[in-house]
Amino acid sequence: MRNIFSLFSRTGHDSPPENYAAVSTDIHSHFIPGIDDGCKTMDESLSLIRSMIELGFRKLITTPHIMSDHFQNTGEIIFSGLENLKSRLKQEFLHIELEAAAEYYLDDGFLRLMNQGNLLTFGKENYLLVEVSYINKPENINNVVFEILSKGYTPVLAHPERYPYWSMKFEEFFKLKEMGLLFQLNTNSLSGYYGPEVKKTAEKLVANNMIDFLGSDTHHERHVNALRQSLKSKFTQSLLNGNLLNKNL
Repeated sequence: MRNIFSLFSRTGHDSPPENYAAVSTDIHSHFIPGIDDGCKTMDESLSLIRSMIELGFRKLITTPHIMSDHFQNTGEIIFSGLENLKSRLKQEFLHIELEAAAEYYLDDGFLRLMNQGNLLTFGKENYLLVEVSYINKPENINNVVFEILSKGYTPVLAHPERYPYWSMKFEEFFKLKEMGLLFQLNTNSLSGYYGPEVKKTAEKLVANNMIDFLGSDTHHERHVNALRQSLKSKFTQSLLNGNLLNKNL
């Protein structure tokens, strides 16, 4: 592993950044109210988006869950909610670009949707945000990633630092990257929001130059507060000064 401190010494910045303007775009959030475990009401959505604007974001790609057993969202449900939210943003004079994709749980339902060609992506590269179980290691991940790539999508693994079965065997992350997975780190992992072990894994992923995207994964006000705390991390500073793909969206 590269020396962490040498990584920071080359950034040329000794003080934490004031906000997230350097990345501009957040690619992972749950702002559409009432359709998953994110915002419950329109007022909550508007309040959180105000905070995201204050934190320097100029574009949000919100990503509701799609899970067969819990959140059976469809493109129609998501885009209807998106239009309602955009309308309220306009009424409130909140100026931020807002798009929607989805965060797909890799289950049997996902495979059916992929075979139907009904997947919600973001960016010109057809980035596809996916997640897996926090408890059970997905034994077929290699085959699923191969299928995703073969259909012209670019898979982005949400919050890899939060899967303990991979964190305990860090070399597994290199295998995932070799498969063609991009990594989206939850920014708040660097504040310790999810606990010290997740924080340690997140820092190690950053030190190994394995992070392609930052995402807030905002569900509620506590996440926004943690985003402010995350700005104090040298690892966040390193990412904001780097070549994150957020900057190309």
